[in-house]
Amino acid sequence: MSTEKTPGVQPGDFTEQLRASTTGLGLVWAQTSTGVIGKSGTMPWHLPEDLKHFSSLTAGHPVIMGRKTWESFPEKFRPLPGRTNIVITRQEAWGGTPAAAGAVAVRSLDDALLESQFAPGNEMVWIIGGGSIYAQALDLADVAVVTTIDTTAEGDTFAPELGYEWAASASLPANGWLTSASGTRYRVTLWRRTEAK
Repeated sequence: MSTEKTPGVQPGDFTEQLRASTTGLGLVWAQTSTGVIGKSGTMPWHLPEDLKHFSSLTAGHPVIMGRKTWESFPEKFRPLPGRTNIVITRQEAWGGTPAAAGAVAVRSLDDALLESQFAPGNEMVWIIGGGSIYAQALDLADVAVVTTIDTTAEGDTFAPELGYEWAASASLPANGWLTSASGTRYRVTLWRRTEAK
């Protein structure tokens, strides 16, 4: 199955438009329509189109994540290339272990945000998970880029709820769904904060 096209806008073009129009602190995640973002430390779906979108969106910018999110990436993909990988952990000695190779280990979100200001591409900093890190960063974020996947997958980790102070400002497609090569339907939405932080 091919990807449904929105007239004049292709998925890669949409990602580039997002890159060009966002600055500050952003959250990025994929979720089911019920808000599931993970199960047992992994994503309960495989959507290569979203992985490509994520990679393009965050390339060249610092990414902040919790240790469990870092460990959920296959070792051959750690650190995520072309980005400063900042990992929040309560395990004080973790930063000196082989498991942390390529990561900048910090103890808190505040420390991570401070560290990100010294990284290349810091005009946009992305929070990439997990659930507790999203929850801590929600009140500080300027934008959220959310891929909604049309699946009934169950999980144990959920996306933060974007409340009244957030509004959808762009979506691909504008209505309906894109269809991945595997037949999975999905859409990408840019949310912007409408109320002052």
